Amino acid sequence: MNRDGMKKTSASGQMMLFDLDGTLLRSDKTISRETLEALEKCREKGILIGVSTSRGEQNTLAFLDKLQPEVLIVSGGALVKYKGDYIYRAEFSGEETWRMIRTARSVCGPDCEITIDTVKAHYWNYRIDPKKQDQSWGESVYTDFEDFRESSLKMCVEIFDDHKAFRLQELLEECDCVRFSDGSWYKFTKKEATKERAILEACSVCGIRPEEVTAFGDDYADIGMLKMCGKGIAMGNAIDEVKGEADLVIGSNDEDGIAKYLAALFAGAWRVL
Repeated sequence: MNRDGMKKTSASGQMMLFDLDGTLLRSDKTISRETLEALEKCREKGILIGVSTSRGEQNTLAFLDKLQPEVLIVSGGALVKYKGDYIYRAEFSGEETWRMIRTARSVCGPDCEITIDTVKAHYWNYRIDPKKQDQSWGESVYTDFEDFRESSLKMCVEIFDDHKAFRLQELLEECDCVRFSDGSWYKFTKKEATKERAILEACSVCGIRPEEVTAFGDDYADIGMLKMCGKGIAMGNAIDEVKGEADLVIGSNDEDGIAKYLAALFAGAWRVL
């Protein structure tokens, strides 16, 4: 049974949907061989593979050469692809993007750190080059955002003061806002651009129901998708809030939690869930 007392679909469902950081990726930002092999077995059983992440598209694709998921949800749900084709896009206009940046600076200070995702690039104004701290950020583009007026999918702002974060959310009421647990960063997308909405778009094109999706995650932005899908699975390294909403907690991302869960699933060990 699920949280509402409704009967669950089969344990495997028709799509496996994975958050990226802290879930599909290990701490070293790679996907283990065991996990890749387990996901290939899913495909052999006719199960679609999807990735749902707050990273931008180009950055995300750098991790997925060997996986090649059928469904790709990026920028926190603002962009969705199915088998290489765009099926959903929720963009701010160039003027909207400029006003959001101006509002963030008015609340958080003119030197606050900001990132912007567009369809083609990831922009940042960090004081320290992020690629020197974490090579996984790939080909990010530096800008001072002084007159940045490109259409965008997502803005992230580093905010250390909870009161300022709340104030910015009030001023950007047209946005969906979620905090990332591994720092003081907040993401802002179109109000309707959430992972949940993106899943509905993907399901419609794939011809399946959300109840036929098994979703895996670890952070605040994953809670909604874990709750709406047929089965929501938290990683062992997930924050407590995610574990509290999940149907099941498995091993961590560094313990091949996904591969071990799938092995048990296909062996029938989870058929009672």
